Amino acid sequence: MAEENEKHEYSADSIQVLEGLEAVRKRPAMYIGDIGEKGLHHLVYEVVDNSIDEALAGYCTHVEVTINEDNSITVRDNGRGIPVDWHAKEKKSALEVVMTVLHAGGKFDKSSYKVSGGLHGVGVSCVNALSNKCVVTVRRDGKIYQQTYAKGKPQTGVEEIGTADTTGTEVSFWPDDTIFMTTVYQYYVLENRLRELAYLNKGVRLQLTDKRTLDAEGKPKTSNFYSEEGLKEFAMYLDGSREALIEDVIYIDTVKNDIPVEIALKYNTEFSENVHTYVNNINTIEGGTHLEGFRRGLTRTLKKYADDQGILEKQKIEISGDDFREGLTAVVSVKVMEPLFEGQTKTKLGNSEVSSAVDQATSEMLKYYLEEHPKQAKAIVDKVVLAARARIAARKARDVQRKTAMTGGGLPGKLADCSDRNPEKCELFLVEGDSAGGSAKQGRDRHFQAILPLRGKILNVEKAMLHRVYESEEISNIMKALGITIGTDEDSKAVNLDKIRYHKIIIMCDADVDGSHIETLVMTLFFRHMKEVIEKGYLYVACPPLYMVKSKTQKRYCWTEEQRIAAIEEFSAGKVSEKSINVQRYKGLGEMNPEQLWETTMSPENRTLRQVTIESSAAADAAIAMLMGDDVPPRRKFIEENATFANIDA
Repeated sequence: MAEENEKHEYSADSIQVLEGLEAVRKRPAMYIGDIGEKGLHHLVYEVVDNSIDEALAGYCTHVEVTINEDNSITVRDNGRGIPVDWHAKEKKSALEVVMTVLHAGGKFDKSSYKVSGGLHGVGVSCVNALSNKCVVTVRRDGKIYQQTYAKGKPQTGVEEIGTADTTGTEVSFWPDDTIFMTTVYQYYVLENRLRELAYLNKGVRLQLTDKRTLDAEGKPKTSNFYSEEGLKEFAMYLDGSREALIEDVIYIDTVKNDIPVEIALKYNTEFSENVHTYVNNINTIEGGTHLEGFRRGLTRTLKKYADDQGILEKQKIEISGDDFREGLTAVVSVKVMEPLFEGQTKTKLGNSEVSSAVDQATSEMLKYYLEEHPKQAKAIVDKVVLAARARIAARKARDVQRKTAMTGGGLPGKLADCSDRNPEKCELFLVEGDSAGGSAKQGRDRHFQAILPLRGKILNVEKAMLHRVYESEEISNIMKALGITIGTDEDSKAVNLDKIRYHKIIIMCDADVDGSHIETLVMTLFFRHMKEVIEKGYLYVACPPLYMVKSKTQKRYCWTEEQRIAAIEEFSAGKVSEKSINVQRYKGLGEMNPEQLWETTMSPENRTLRQVTIESSAAADAAIAMLMGDDVPPRRKFIEENATFANIDA
């Protein structure tokens, strides 16, 4: 790829302009998704995308991302450096065009970049527009150039500030705190994305440094990511906490119909399907033609093998496409010159030519593997037969559930419903325990708030076959209350939200270890079986207080130890007896009376809700497998590294 690109000079003439920047600051959410944490982190992705595009073109091997002490970001690469020469059409430096004009860049010139992840985004100019300050430093042609901007507008010309014996681009930016709800970056969010990019772009080194967090020696927190085997290692990482059905990673890296296709898959002994798809490094969470091609190639090739071996005929069982994907973890990555994106969030690939390319690659990969590994092939087919039997059992359990719903009025008896019937206005609280459920029923606003008490810890669906999920009374009650149906005769895992009864589903548990466990169990249920609920933004977690600090004249609820200490200090300031100050530690929701529960946790005016989102489907998949699966050592390690206080012997 690099040899072909050497025939074309990457210069100002390569930069093509599509449209201006005017609307970005007025309507930022239109360009970066939102102005919360997600949009804030998207700024980093846009800049890193430019560096990765250089890597895809064969010119960049190292990318460094630094979170500075003041929450500004610096991204530095060793690519060719953004051109700084004169842009004839725009009458300004090519660097200034890239930084101040939306959708301007070399990636629109096909001779400069064959494929580009940034095509899906809005470019570094959007980052510039939404930053109080942005400084770009370019190392190119033996010289160092720099230009400074404020809110998208140049504050200086392109200045030559020194000499260099290397090439590359460095972008530092300070997000505009008048636009974003927060300007505090989360290390783990950036860490997940850079890890993902390292697997998707083998041979590229990525480094994340956090200067806000220092170790005992005064060194900043740092993570390094590098993959020699690409998706092969990605699949191993994703399945690291699961018991392997076969130890091998089935892998192919090829080109079909001029489309680069890379696929890696593993089979485990569990019951969920986890296929992660990417186009030019973009996580296509809604799937698309590459996913269709992968599934078609997988089903056809495995079925033919099983038929040729006479296995299905002996078992006398009906096999569906779902059965071939149970216990499957796979990553599919394609590089497309001009990707067409569809779907609600523009993350569904629409290029029809990609489907057959991925189908061919999948079929070739599997055919070779199955022929060369008969023992492992038999294990996979046996797993398919087991999945088919479980699906048939699940269908029977689902039919029983539906008949019970029809004859019993449809709603669970424990549900205290609200009077409003507009789902957009209605909330359902999934409450830990009958005691707290009783307080919640009394304290709620009956007009729009419904209560469903949960009895103890629900089934851990991560370790349960599908028919056991349907047979669980607590899970059945949740689905009935929500009006959600799962599974059709054609697709046993299809989720239908057409009749969902609430657009806010709020998990409300005690602020203790057991409460956190129940929260995780419920989130696992939604992630594995009703992910669409999370993707639509319907799932939330309530935040009950830990303490109430009370004096003779005033009271304050506290959610953290720091707030508790501050409240005591404030109440006792200037007084002779602290003894009149009482601190109540809430060990459970049931310790709050209905009025307290309402004013702290349920009232829309006072409460804090944490919305459950999926920043990275792959990272969420790996985290849930680690937290909720059978493999103890990774979970123990996670607790040791992340818990302030934990009884890890339990």
